[in-house]
Amino acid sequence: MDNYYPRLKDLREDHDLSQQFVADYLQMKQPQYSRYERGHRDIPTDVLIRLARLYQTSVDYLLGLTDNPKPYDQ
Repeated sequence: MDNYYPRLKDLREDHDLSQQFVADYLQMKQPQYSRYERGHRDIPTDVLIRLARLYQTSVDYLLGLTDNPKPYDQ
């Protein structure tokens, strides 16, 4: 289940974003966000939702439950 942490880093790098930018977007400090990417902290649901919106994908994709990055219809 821990295999989803690298996906966060890959998505961030694919979008040419820094950890600082994502941390600012999430309204947190960069070291806290870094711990999410490295798997040192579980990611709260509200943060997962905001990350899915940032990357225009689904929470299921972020968590590695699907390999389809397309977001769900709302």
